[in-house]
Amino acid sequence: MKCLVVDDELLARERLTRMLDQLEGCEVCGEAADGQQALDQAQVLVPELILMDIRMPGMDGLEAARHLLKLDNPPAVVFTTAYGDHALEAFEAQAIDYLLKPIHPERLQQALEKARRLNLVQLENISGDSDVRTHLCARNRGNLELVPVEEVVYLQADQKYVTVRSATRKILVEDALKALEEEFGDRFLRIHRNALVAVQCIRALEKDSQGHVSVVLDGVEERLEVSRRLLPEVRRNIRNGA
Repeated sequence: MKCLVVDDELLARERLTRMLDQLEGCEVCGEAADGQQALDQAQVLVPELILMDIRMPGMDGLEAARHLLKLDNPPAVVFTTAYGDHALEAFEAQAIDYLLKPIHPERLQQALEKARRLNLVQLENISGDSDVRTHLCARNRGNLELVPVEEVVYLQADQKYVTVRSATRKILVEDALKALEEEFGDRFLRIHRNALVAVQCIRALEKDSQGHVSVVLDGVEERLEVSRRLLPEVRRNIRNGA
C-alpha cells in the first residue's frame, strides 16, 4: 500500500516514515508539510493512504481531506494529532481512524489495517462538518486547481456551476451559491440572485444610461449588476464601510 506522510514537523515525518518502512506491505511514496503540498503530491504520486496531521499552518488536514474527495480515486485518510480533544471522538464515530502522538507501532498497524477497509462513503463523512475552507477547489483536466478564498473577488452562479473569480484566474466549482454564502458568512455580500462579491473588493457603484446599477470591484474589469431588490442593502453596506 503506497502511503503519503503529511506533517508540518520534519521530525514527526521522519519518525513516522521509519515506522512505516518497518511494516510489511507498506511503501512510503512521499512526504508533505501541509495540506496544499499533500494535494499536489497526491495527484502526482497517487497514494492509496495518506497519514495526515490535523493541525497544520495554512491548509489543515481536514480541509485537505475534503478536497481529496474530488479526485477520481481518493485515497483513504488516517489523521494524526497531538491533541486528545473531543473532536477525535467524532472522527472515530465516522469510521475515520486517527493516531494520537506519540504514535506506537502496534496502533499504527491497526490503523493501516482499518484504512484498507475504508471506502469513499466513509471518507465523505468528514466533509460535512469541518471548519470553513481556506481554498475553493475545482477539477481541471483531471487535476485539482485551488484558489485561496482570501483572493476571491466574486462568485457567480451559472446553471449548475459557480464561477470563482480572482484577480488572476477563473475556476468553476460545483458548490451551490447559497451554500457558499452560508459557509463564508460576512466575507461575501449578495448583490444579485446569481452573484456574491467579496466585501473587501467593493470599490464603488456606477449607473449606466438606462439606470442599471453595477458594482465596481478591485482586481477585475468586469462590472456585476446589482439587482433592484438588493440595491438598498448593498448601498447600506458600502456606506457603513463593510
